[in-house]
Amino acid sequence: MLSGAFATIGRYWKPLIGVALTLFGAATLVMVVALVVAASTVASQWDELTSGSSDSPDAAELVPLAVAFGVLMAIGMIVYLLASAMMQAAVPVVLQEAVLGRPIRFGEVWKRAWSRVWSIIGAVFLTGLIMFIGLAPLLAAFAGLMLYAVSLGDEDGALPLALIGTLVGLLLAPAAMWLWVRFCLAPTVVVFEDRRPVAALRRSAQLVRGTWWRVFGITLLGFGLAAMIGFMIQMPFQMIGMLPGLFDPADMGSEPSDGALIAMFGGVMALSFISQMISQLITMILPPLVTGLLYVDLRIRNENLAPVLAEAAAAQPLPEQYGPPPAAPA
Repeated sequence: MLSGAFATIGRYWKPLIGVALTLFGAATLVMVVALVVAASTVASQWDELTSGSSDSPDAAELVPLAVAFGVLMAIGMIVYLLASAMMQAAVPVVLQEAVLGRPIRFGEVWKRAWSRVWSIIGAVFLTGLIMFIGLAPLLAAFAGLMLYAVSLGDEDGALPLALIGTLVGLLLAPAAMWLWVRFCLAPTVVVFEDRRPVAALRRSAQLVRGTWWRVFGITLLGFGLAAMIGFMIQMPFQMIGMLPGLFDPADMGSEPSDGALIAMFGGVMALSFISQMISQLITMILPPLVTGLLYVDLRIRNENLAPVLAEAAAAQPLPEQYGPPPAAPA
């Protein structure tokens, strides 16, 4: 599965990377514009709050800042959810042609992915809702522990509730993980079989039945490998970002100017942004490819999909870059 995923990335990197860069570049641009607009809107309130002129800020200063922060959070959740859903639709679209050995262009990937993006959002939302129901006690326990820590133990009943929530959450977490693995193929089903969200969840559960541990292990390995590659990409950039803090301006003979400081930290932020973007590309492409290949593999094993794929691949001649088909055995 992993070798097939990396082979697909190597062969179809142009549409995959192109769609990912377009999506997350556009999402980042929207967030930058929203941040600039929000900053200009609440600039006066921010100056009053940070100037220290009043010991206890009133609602007139805090409410606009809270509203601006809430709007930014909502915009960020919407644009990145849409970008993630488009990637979860685009990867199976590319995989559909990859298993047949056919090329596909950026425009075709975008068109077909956009036609399925809302069903993908529905499937991801339902899966996340099921997971949230299972993990809600753990989240409540964490909130209770934070409340107990902030209040220094003065909040009556917070610690017992947190302990009860932790116990219930630990009992429900395996069930939530079990359900997530059962439904993890739903985005691929939406694209490959053109199904609605609920039908895709049912179809995913049908395919995973009897092979839960195999699907769990391969999926976990795919996510873990993507996270490790992303960390390895970010680590050199983070080390470069730490270099300015290793030098004391007093040891250099003179204090750096404001412009030099701005340029230095601007460069660090740019490097951090680039590393996060590259890391995000890996984490958004590799896991969906692994689950997509799992879907194809399960259908080949359980539903005899191989002859159908061979017939579909033979319907059109293979491109030259894939070479001639293998010779028939004598």
